[in-house]
Amino acid sequence: MRPRSPLDGAEGSLDSPAMALEVLRTREGTHFLPVVNRMPVALVEGRGSRVVDVDGREYVDLTAGWGVNCLGHCHPELVAAISEQAGRLMQTTNLFYTLPQLDLAERLAALTPDAITRSFLVSSGTEAMEGALKLAHRATGRTRFVSTENSFHGRSLGALQVIGQAKHREAYEAMLRPQPVVPFDDLAAADAAIDEETAAFVVEPVQGEGGVNVPSDGYLSGLREICHSRGALLVLDEIQTGIGRTGKMLALEYEGVVPDVLALGKGLGGGFPLAAFLCTEDVAKTVRPGDHGGTYTGNPLAAAAGNAVLEVVEREGLVERSADLGARLGTRLAEFAAANPARCEGARGRGLLQALVLRDAELAGALPLRALANGLLVNVTAGTVLRLFPALTIEEDELWSALDLLLGLVADQS
Repeated sequence: MRPRSPLDGAEGSLDSPAMALEVLRTREGTHFLPVVNRMPVALVEGRGSRVVDVDGREYVDLTAGWGVNCLGHCHPELVAAISEQAGRLMQTTNLFYTLPQLDLAERLAALTPDAITRSFLVSSGTEAMEGALKLAHRATGRTRFVSTENSFHGRSLGALQVIGQAKHREAYEAMLRPQPVVPFDDLAAADAAIDEETAAFVVEPVQGEGGVNVPSDGYLSGLREICHSRGALLVLDEIQTGIGRTGKMLALEYEGVVPDVLALGKGLGGGFPLAAFLCTEDVAKTVRPGDHGGTYTGNPLAAAAGNAVLEVVEREGLVERSADLGARLGTRLAEFAAANPARCEGARGRGLLQALVLRDAELAGALPLRALANGLLVNVTAGTVLRLFPALTIEEDELWSALDLLLGLVADQS
């Protein structure tokens, strides 16, 4: 049955889908700040790994809302948890104890390394990185941060200090303190850059926005040793890689690395705005009341969502499923790349964060629109990298049929 469109019954609503989309574009062009390039579709509903547009057309979502919807769209247990909490206590200030926040803090402590004992809840990954950077400065008294090329840590001014992509920094360069950026997966470069003035080395265990770049074995543990020897902190940005995305609950588990500060987000809320930054007891001892805060920090509605997500992930074995299904997806992509060397440079990834690296940037850039026309939502990042990060709950028949269609589009590009 066709879902109700937001235009149904509204003044100026039109029967033609194309005209209805033009109405939406006109409305947006009047009031929306133009900082986003939209895809030509208006979504109104989602269930599992499928979404529906204003015309009732379905799409298989292989992006999961940038990896946020780890349980898929509108998972019934997540919806129920949000609904129940919304009817009980939606918001208060962080001056008061709330049970959902305390429950989530305990859950986070249980799923992170033993040394990570403290957490603070915020609304977005960018906010989590802001808190992480402030912790590093407070703990060390230093202001120098080292990060990696092609990294992505958010777009606030603090996060832009350590982002490794000039396209995001350059418009605000005059407002930012210059900070060293070194190649990803290069221990020698990191060793040369981290000194006694460095507050922290900031790194993603797997670069997402930068092209699904997986480091060599020993890279993260090597960074841990270097930072320790210089009195600097190791900050791991697991905003995209956390909560089962890479086939481990946290990607740091691949090397057993214990950071000083850890940032989580995206999948943590399952679609509800929720993130967190966490730290060791030694780091926590350096802060005092007032060092950080926010109106919605620790929001009980968001915390209830996080608790529901973690409960479902654990009960349904979604971390193990991500590892198994992701390995098979990676094999399929690698086999396709090997069979189509004129189109592809290769494939890489971990768990259900996988990538097919294409050779032609122009054809890669056109792929999301071609996929959209064929009922698929996909993402191309870093110019030529087709990034696949579906819900951890995606049905296998949906995944494999979508993949067959998608790879057919890649092979047929001209």
